[in-house]
Amino acid sequence: MMSVLERYIFRQVAQSVLAVLLVILGLDVLIAFLDQIGNLNDHYTLTGAVHYVTWTLPRRLYEYIPLGTLVGVMIGLGMMASQSELTVMRAAGVSTGRIVLTVFKPVMLIAIFGLVLGQFIAPVTEQRAQSVRAVAMAGGGAYSASGVWHKEGNTFIFINAVESGERIHGVTRYEFGDDLQLQRSSFARRGEYQQGAWTLSNVRETRIHDAHTEAASLAEERWDSGLTPELLSIVVVEPVDLSISGLWDYSAYLQRQGVSADVYLLAFWAKLLQPLSIAALVLAGISFVFGPLRSVPIGQRIVTGVILGLVFKFAQDLLGPASSVYGFPPLLATLLPILLCCLGGWYLLRRAS
Repeated sequence: MMSVLERYIFRQVAQSVLAVLLVILGLDVLIAFLDQIGNLNDHYTLTGAVHYVTWTLPRRLYEYIPLGTLVGVMIGLGMMASQSELTVMRAAGVSTGRIVLTVFKPVMLIAIFGLVLGQFIAPVTEQRAQSVRAVAMAGGGAYSASGVWHKEGNTFIFINAVESGERIHGVTRYEFGDDLQLQRSSFARRGEYQQGAWTLSNVRETRIHDAHTEAASLAEERWDSGLTPELLSIVVVEPVDLSISGLWDYSAYLQRQGVSADVYLLAFWAKLLQPLSIAALVLAGISFVFGPLRSVPIGQRIVTGVILGLVFKFAQDLLGPASSVYGFPPLLATLLPILLCCLGGWYLLRRAS
């Protein structure tokens, strides 16, 4: 059972974090909706834009949980510091460590919520959002800017849109031989996954021989591919928006295909270790509140929290590509900013205590 003091700190921190997340999410949704208005056409209507933005809400919330938690904790705890409540608590014999542990109770609940959101909810709604938008914007054409590329063996595949896990639109395939010479290109208007293979309909193909080309049309074609509906639902979504298990499975699939999976492994470790990232940021934020930001205006705390969160994100974003270039593990690229943030926060907190 929490004491009255712990419940008070819990409530102050939780309310501040939730308020910050709602404000950030509201601004992001407004900007996203205004951005979608510029993409409207005969197929992608205003209603479609509203549906798209609505389906992306879980993903947007998940992305802002670390920054929102950091800024919320700094505001909630900072307001208590400005009103000398923290000073009174410490004068009454409540240690800094106990206050920090109490602050981490709502933070860890939010971090666990974020982990569940990123694994089970956001990937599903984001895939739905991208699929609905892609089908509407493709409009049945051969190519679409919203389509996805995929490589399987010597075949390069472009898919206009994925309506559901088992139905695709606008499938273009370029098949190369071992000598890297183009042997066949084809376009299928749609495809459905049936009995372990794709059935493509309205197929137009061109076979390339040494001295001539041969064109043909097929009503249907069976396409045996390792690109199952489960993997396809991963391909159409950006790595950062996939589930933890989906990232791991697709990384293994890419490695079996001989394709680099570093981007997906980086996203996997970033998602799996997000609770640690939140804890590290909050520890650094608390150290600022107890130290150099103890008596500054609330606006300065917000700016400091935003800067700290952005520096942390930029550090991870820079170390990610660096791990591919210099060959160190993606796990290390994700862990290094967390460890540095933890050490810095612990050092400042020790000095403040």
